[in-house]
Amino acid sequence: MWRLIAVFLLGGVLGTGFGVAAGFFVYPFVFPPPAAMDRLTAEEAERLVATGTFIHANPSDPIHYGAGRVEVFEDVVFLAEDFEVGPGPAFHVYLVPKAEIRASGDVMDTMFIDLGRLRAFEGSQKYPIPAGVDLADYPSVVIWCRQFGVLISPADLTFEASS
Repeated sequence: MWRLIAVFLLGGVLGTGFGVAAGFFVYPFVFPPPAAMDRLTAEEAERLVATGTFIHANPSDPIHYGAGRVEVFEDVVFLAEDFEVGPGPAFHVYLVPKAEIRASGDVMDTMFIDLGRLRAFEGSQKYPIPAGVDLADYPSVVIWCRQFGVLISPADLTFEASS
């Protein structure tokens, strides 16, 4: 009788643990947060440094994708209104000192700048750039899953001509 109770309790604990873990993974797909709606100030919008477009780096991977424009200003990275990525946990926005990022290994082997956690899977968002960063040294902006170490979507930057 005690053996049956012990097996029942162990199964309940393991089943609950598995259910909670599965819920953390599935939750962003079932209940995504609302779209972001950040706006640039007039001062920020005057100092455009570079632009780019997020791409689906690995078309054979239907979960990790991205699309939309990114604009880099002197003090801020701005993900435009048409920005969107597939949902997941712990996404971050990185400035990467390497061009044409197409695989996770391209990011892991560099000294990137983490601009912060992605606040929404779609919509306009802005992320401050730390003081003293030479943007010419960072030709890529990427969305990165920190929890699993996976590239979600890269954007190659095209720098504006200096006046």
